Amino acid sequence: MHYFITGTDTNVGKTYVTSLLLQSLRRAGKEAVGYKPVAAGDRMDAAAILHACQDPALSLDDVNPVFLKAPAAPHVAALLENKRIDLNVLRSGFEKLTQTYETVLVEGAGGWEVPLNDIMTMADFAQALALPVIMVVNNKLGALNHTILTVRNIQARQMQCAGLILNHVADERDTASISNRAVLERFLDVPVLAEIMHGETELDWPL
Repeated sequence: MHYFITGTDTNVGKTYVTSLLLQSLRRAGKEAVGYKPVAAGDRMDAAAILHACQDPALSLDDVNPVFLKAPAAPHVAALLENKRIDLNVLRSGFEKLTQTYETVLVEGAGGWEVPLNDIMTMADFAQALALPVIMVVNNKLGALNHTILTVRNIQARQMQCAGLILNHVADERDTASISNRAVLERFLDVPVLAEIMHGETELDWPL
């Protein structure tokens, strides 16, 4: 089974969560790999995913076929290099991995609807892959609006949101971070798969 990992925004911990999920699958003896189709600004996230895969047969280009230098939305970063992101290239990279690995975790760039080119967004790419979506939520004030909007967009596309993972990016707790889970469970018909406290280094595969 393969999954698409998205988030409420950029810097919500998608790579951190993806890496923990990969490590959990590997501990369970699963052939699992991460895939970061587009990286912009640097390849640190892709390198972290490659490290979590623990597979010497994989290269950084296998995990991340498209790298753009500018730290911007993929579409903007590509324009600055006079390039256009071809979704067929992204899809072929994914399909190549599925021929070898039983689970591929595809990590998006930025948030759900970040533009990839002049006509398509990351959400369109996820929809083309027809994968269930795991959503990483930065558990803070403002997360409710972003999470509910994103989940409802996923469902409006007739896609499955497999669940939410609440990530405590900051060590401090406040009213929002304490209450968000209960509110999301009340307003959405998707499960909260896990809640990751700040600094946690291990996560059991939740599905």
